[in-house]
Amino acid sequence: MAVFTVGERDFLLDGEPVRLLSGALHYFRVHEGQWGHRLAMLRAMGLNCVETYVPWNLHEPEPGRYRDVGALGRFLDAAAAAGLWAIVRPGPYICAEWENGGLPHWLTGRLGRQVRTEDPEYLDRVDRWFAALLPQVVERQVDRGGPVLMVQAENEYGSYGSDAAYLRHVAGLLESCGVTVPLFTSDGPEDHMLTGGSVPGVLATVNFGSGAREAFAVLRRHQPAGPLMCMEFWCGWFAHWGERPAGREAADAAAALAEVLECGASVNVYMAHGGTNFAGWAGANRAGALHDGRLEPTVTSYDYDAPIDEAGRPTEKFWAFRSVLERFRGEGAGPLPELPPPPPRLAAKDGPLRAVVREWVPLPEVLEVLGDEEWDGPVPPSFEELGVDRGLVRYRLRVPGPRQPYPLTVTGLRDRAVVYVDGVLAGVLAGAGARDEAVLPEPVAGPAEVELWVESLGRVNYGPRLGEAKGIADGVRHERQYLHGVRARALRLDAFTPEAVEKVPFAPVPDRGGDVGGGAGGGGAERGAPGLYRAAVEIGGDGVPGDAWLELPGWVRGFVWVNGFCLGRYWETGPQSALFVPGPVLVADRNEVWVLELEGAGAAVRLTG
Repeated sequence: MAVFTVGERDFLLDGEPVRLLSGALHYFRVHEGQWGHRLAMLRAMGLNCVETYVPWNLHEPEPGRYRDVGALGRFLDAAAAAGLWAIVRPGPYICAEWENGGLPHWLTGRLGRQVRTEDPEYLDRVDRWFAALLPQVVERQVDRGGPVLMVQAENEYGSYGSDAAYLRHVAGLLESCGVTVPLFTSDGPEDHMLTGGSVPGVLATVNFGSGAREAFAVLRRHQPAGPLMCMEFWCGWFAHWGERPAGREAADAAAALAEVLECGASVNVYMAHGGTNFAGWAGANRAGALHDGRLEPTVTSYDYDAPIDEAGRPTEKFWAFRSVLERFRGEGAGPLPELPPPPPRLAAKDGPLRAVVREWVPLPEVLEVLGDEEWDGPVPPSFEELGVDRGLVRYRLRVPGPRQPYPLTVTGLRDRAVVYVDGVLAGVLAGAGARDEAVLPEPVAGPAEVELWVESLGRVNYGPRLGEAKGIADGVRHERQYLHGVRARALRLDAFTPEAVEKVPFAPVPDRGGDVGGGAGGGGAERGAPGLYRAAVEIGGDGVPGDAWLELPGWVRGFVWVNGFCLGRYWETGPQSALFVPGPVLVADRNEVWVLELEGAGAAVRLTG
């Protein structure tokens, strides 16, 4: 047992000053079979602590139905076994470039702007969630012999709101649930953020990527006493689809880290290891200083240009940080641990393993087997009204006739729609502008049957448009007239289980007269139709295969599974061109791959080490 407290200038462990050298590693972005290795890598870099968020929406997909809440406890046990302390940031909002900032879609869809306030219904749901989650944190606190040193109350609230009563409620709730270790908040080092996000009597910390002395000076204006800590030292950045990834030179990041530690502060490196946004859980942002511009969906990789890369291997930044951290470990700390053995990589003596897709099912037939019941009403329902978190919805409506051709406009389109008119592909639309509006390239005459297959590219995780609805949030117009009478049917990512997919009526892939995927753009061959494709990758040799990367040359956009494990979204727009496949997902013989293609299919997939 030990006592961890907040002193006048330092963190204190059993009354002795201690500096926290922490690294962010999210248990939900790393395959559980690889937690031990990643935690050992943190120790080898020179860290003594690990920090993790907790995504509410991952663990409570429907009100009162909990899913693997115990994963957090298992991760904290793994951290203790690795010799690390732990910092837990349970939210309820986490940002983290995660779908909806971690808030459940069923809650934001109902309450809208009332979330993250003192609204009674919102607080009731938070109370219930924390009551389910926190016992495993409480029993692993340092004063009970566990690794947990601190727990965060909300997250970067000063970037969002100013409801002080709500923040006090969250802090009081944590304490009433049995949290006895110190609480803290974290915000940007700006006056309005610290004013809006701080709670009297709760340690305030700041988040930044450079300029430590200036940031801590701002913090000291608001908090004259207490230890200094950068709770998020941004050593890299995340990437959006269709944009160049942002990187940071190792030397520059290491110098900024050294400045934090020269101030006598503690630090949490964000991210020490980023991992992967498996299963379509990546969030999105809105462009512009006011976060009200175009949607910017986050890619599947959360590598973050971190010192430990997506596959768990040390980078140049790792060695630069290790050198800095070694200088600030304190007297008597001894040498840093050696690196753990690297995870095995897939080894194929003949190079990449290539598998031609030989079976498929058209998208409408996939929907018939795996889709929800069809909804019928006068206006298009949002994803939230249909109870859908990740996936797509087919909207069907009719243009009356006879009438001459007019523009077909979708307003409130979130986020991307493949449109068919009388069964023929008419265009691919993306919401744009303040109204998320899109117009079909060619006018439509009536009568006509229109189908719109709408996909969410990830809910906004930061800023004033947090919790905005997905799907068609307004309506479909022909000329200026709204088209009423809509049928909608959802296809959820969670529906793709091995048992369910086994019921899908696969058939041979039609001959396309060429090898799609042989080069950029498919080498000129015609792409296959949208649908669910199935292939098998044979891995020879003995033992369990190692980590791999899955490439989809010639495919456009969709999701992919290996042995029932959803790797996440792929999209030819880049910058990500391959998806990380954790070694524990693969088996030594036949590996089944499903590809849900929404625009145009390639002919093969490739697995590389």
